Amino acid sequence: MSRLFWAGIATLVLGTGPLLLIIAAAALGLTDDPDPNPIGPGILAALTFWPAALMILAGLRRSRR
Repeated sequence: MSRLFWAGIATLVLGTGPLLLIIAAAALGLTDDPDPNPIGPGILAALTFWPAALMILAGLRRSRR
């Protein structure tokens, strides 16, 4: 796999990870608020998801050549 693919995976994990952790913690009852409103992690996930997806696809395409 190319470096672009791994950079996309890292961007996806680091960008969406905090939001997914907050959602999982709320679902498991680990937070005081059962319905949290994580504005910052949500914006981070929104800004990093599509660039990460494009980097992953470009990395896969580059590795096939």
